[in-house]
Amino acid sequence: MSGNKLCFTKMHGCGNDYIYFNCVGDSIENPEKLAVRLSDRHKGIGGDGIVLICPSELADAKMRMFNIDGSEGKMCGNAIRCVAKYLWDREMVRKEEIHIETLSGIKTCWVHAVEGLADTVTVDMGSAVLAPAKIPVNLAGDVIVRRNTEVAGGIYDITCVSMGNPHCIVFGEDPDGLDLESLGPAFEHDPLFPERVNTEFVQVLGPNTLKMRVWERGSGETMACGTGACASAVAAVLCGSCKMGADIVVRLRGGDLVVNYTEDRVLMAGEAREIFEGSVEV
Repeated sequence: MSGNKLCFTKMHGCGNDYIYFNCVGDSIENPEKLAVRLSDRHKGIGGDGIVLICPSELADAKMRMFNIDGSEGKMCGNAIRCVAKYLWDREMVRKEEIHIETLSGIKTCWVHAVEGLADTVTVDMGSAVLAPAKIPVNLAGDVIVRRNTEVAGGIYDITCVSMGNPHCIVFGEDPDGLDLESLGPAFEHDPLFPERVNTEFVQVLGPNTLKMRVWERGSGETMACGTGACASAVAAVLCGSCKMGADIVVRLRGGDLVVNYTEDRVLMAGEAREIFEGSVEV
């Protein structure tokens, strides 16, 4: 990186697209402003935000992710898979286990390569957090599982989970018919959630299959959300719709993710794709 030109790589996981910058040798000033400018799909590069791949003293690399509105996310399941692919494909890290530092802790990734390039990546997302105060959500009790609650201007049965960031899951019929442009912000900014919230609207299709639409805090509706898929799978197990320890297929608008939830950890597997490389003047 030199002068006023930055090199970037556009990547996506299940349609969840971000603009990736290699910051191992150079840093980027004011990534919040850069995320707002470059994420614009008409006047910028276009994406759900930007991701910085940085050096780490604790892991093989560090990931920082910034949403469309410039806010920094603590974790992003689709982005971390793409970071693992970036590191693997460029031979920056070629190990059985790749460790990536995030604001939600160090995550372990396993790459499945095809003809030398990372094709799919499995991520250990850590343990699901269910305690309301740690999610956070302003409700009493040990867990929030299908709790009948006044939220977003209505009454909904909600399940709340943190997978490094807060999620509110609502089970119902086919989510394709929902008006997420109005419903999503109402959930995101409801006083029930002091740090805002990602909201998943989920239909149970079978014993281990879910269909999901998501409204992400700071980004709006996205084609996919890795942490949201994990949170939805956890919620489905807690509600008795899916079995703990089984592979749960979560169908999103951008593709499928496979989630396996146990009491100790949540594993998520899915595609990681590179779209193109380029440079932009800033």
